[in-house]
Amino acid sequence: MRCIAVLAVLASPVACTEPFDDAQYGVFEPAPQPTERAGCSVHEPLRQALFGDLHVHTGHSSDARGYDVGIMPEDAYRYAFGEPIGLPPLDGDGQPMRQVQIDRPLDFAAVTDHAEFLGENKLCFSPSEVYDSQSCQEIRASSSPVNSPLGLFIMLPSPWRFDDICGADNLRCEKARAWAWQDIIGAAERWNDTTPACEHTTFIAYEYSSFRLGSNLHRNVIFRNSTVPAQPLSYLEVQREWELWSLLMQTCNESGTGCDSLAIPHNSNISNGRMFAVDYPATLSREEQTERARLRIAIEPIVEVMQHKGDSECRPDAPGVIGQPDELCAFEKFEDYAFRRRGDASVGTCYDGAFADSVPHMGPDCISPRSYVRYVLTEGLREEARLGVNPFKFGLMASTDTHNGLAGGVDERSWPGHLGIADAELAARASLDPAVYGNAANGPGGLIGVWAEENSRDAIFDAMERKEVFGTSGPRIRPRLFGSWELPADLCGAPDAVARADAAGVAMGGDLPPATAPAPSFFALAHRDPDGPGGLLERIQIVKGWVDDDGQLSQRVYHVAGDASGQASVDLATCTPSHTGFDTLCGVWRDPDFDATKRAVYYARIVETPSCRYNQWQCVRAGNAAPAECANPDLVRTIQERAWTSPIWYTPSNGAPASSL
Repeated sequence: MRCIAVLAVLASPVACTEPFDDAQYGVFEPAPQPTERAGCSVHEPLRQALFGDLHVHTGHSSDARGYDVGIMPEDAYRYAFGEPIGLPPLDGDGQPMRQVQIDRPLDFAAVTDHAEFLGENKLCFSPSEVYDSQSCQEIRASSSPVNSPLGLFIMLPSPWRFDDICGADNLRCEKARAWAWQDIIGAAERWNDTTPACEHTTFIAYEYSSFRLGSNLHRNVIFRNSTVPAQPLSYLEVQREWELWSLLMQTCNESGTGCDSLAIPHNSNISNGRMFAVDYPATLSREEQTERARLRIAIEPIVEVMQHKGDSECRPDAPGVIGQPDELCAFEKFEDYAFRRRGDASVGTCYDGAFADSVPHMGPDCISPRSYVRYVLTEGLREEARLGVNPFKFGLMASTDTHNGLAGGVDERSWPGHLGIADAELAARASLDPAVYGNAANGPGGLIGVWAEENSRDAIFDAMERKEVFGTSGPRIRPRLFGSWELPADLCGAPDAVARADAAGVAMGGDLPPATAPAPSFFALAHRDPDGPGGLLERIQIVKGWVDDDGQLSQRVYHVAGDASGQASVDLATCTPSHTGFDTLCGVWRDPDFDATKRAVYYARIVETPSCRYNQWQCVRAGNAAPAECANPDLVRTIQERAWTSPIWYTPSNGAPASSL
């Protein structure tokens, strides 16, 4: 059968439409034949805001399956687009005891199960000839990814597989992996709406999950259409990220088959600075480094800035960064929990980049500016000056990383956790105990927003490639950012403000054209989530990054619109927010500190007024039945939800031209 490929790295892209019928692995409906589609009936030349989730795990992921999550890709899409599904714990008949339904359907989604262990997961959690093997028994007996026998393999520089599961030739696992991959493909194809209604869009995708030397280096790989490689690439085959990029180019983007892919790095906040280390291993010249940088940004145009393991934008105490303090960088710092698990005494700094392959970290234990997107965006300016290419020219997005299959399930009021039985009870979700997985250091995560002409695969994928995307911490805030040298100061009052800004400048994700004025100006506009449970909009800020004359990474946050006094509040007894705030904010801002000789990067951050965090919502609703954990005075009880736009870049006229990127 051509849809089963033993050597994934050599697999040609195919659109698999054949039935998969095997006595060992079962039968499922094949993916429908790809069809030509007409345009969507709703088409907006100035683009519309669409919301999605591109980071979703189901029972095909071994870490989800270990928490009794039996939700499969079909279920994840059912949930994403409005249907109810069941969650563990399971009753005596193996049926889920909780029913959940998204508050508002998404526009688009992708299931991104871990490419690693798709085969082992299938063989060890379903009837198979190796179900009773010692390794399968140990995998099923593990209570978390940390103590699973599989966890070690994504940390080792040279991993292997269990012979008693996969066989000495690995063919057993390859066949089971092919079954799982076809199930993932089939679900995405069946749920992708190709009618003119374009009510929902799905993408075929997977997660590449390198935890090399104890640092998170994960990426989600997203495909434009139904022409995809016959097997996903996992860390077990490819241990270095640049090899992943090269193979995606060879087996997909440059294969001449119509296959197109991009990768999205995530959770750089727990990468020990390695996710964006400036070290270019295995290169022998500046020319090779330049090619590596060009390859990276070609495959990775956007980065995930927020998900259930916290915020990766910035932090108040990032070493090696100068500029005014930014108190809003204390937002959702999951990594502080990760460091505390190791003990405060072990927390160090690791920001010189030289350690990337020399220190055998076994988990997040150091703070580096290269773990945070804001500083990496600025680091990219320095690399562009050196190489002529900016390897970190990222757009910003967010997603959930749910391991319950709850694509887009970010409602703070009703969030049921993300780890199956591990956080099924409020006592776990409100706990500060480091030994409790899914504790209060976690959260619902965020959503990706795109500005696209229509809700279709091509339009959304194009928006991601041109970086006209934004991330939110959950609410469906709709932010826009345009940059130009000539924007009228009264643009916010114009009924055609967006059309004029679009015609006069560049949208988020773009490069300012050559200068025609002393300083650039930016048009920032945001509408609050009209149906969200949180607060109103508080303020729009523009964040600027540049490299100073001494080579230091520099930052400044500018107030553009709204109220920066911080007077808004929320009643913790009822979770009723104050009515101080705005439905819409708009501002035209010109950089007062512009230096035409220096590269710069700008993005907008939109902040809501305070509202209750999920643990406070749910503790209040539990009333007298609230668990003791709800009374812990150290719990964070409020949150200022937010959105981040993708940046706009400025390059001096004698700098690297945008065409080289």
